Amino acid sequence: MMHLKVKAKNMRFTIPIPFAVLDLVITILSSKLLQKNVNKWTKKHFESKKIDFSFPLINKKSLQPIIKELKNNKGLVLVDVKAKDGTEVKVRL
Repeated sequence: MMHLKVKAKNMRFTIPIPFAVLDLVITILSSKLLQKNVNKWTKKHFESKKIDFSFPLINKKSLQPIIKELKNNKGLVLVDVKAKDGTEVKVRL
């Protein structure tokens, strides 16, 4: 399970993210339909800014070993960021 902790001036919250939800998000992001539509939706903006870019295809099979390895490293801190205004974000396995 991943834990996302956010501390701001007036609020503090923790969001637990089970690995099953992470697998579901990867499945959705790696769908060909979504990837094709994302490229279509961003095409106008990139053309107006004269940027030649398309989002690369995400392969679910290449991401599965990464998730499997993350499950073996419980307690590992992935992100620990503190801003000047006092906002903190921490992502821990």
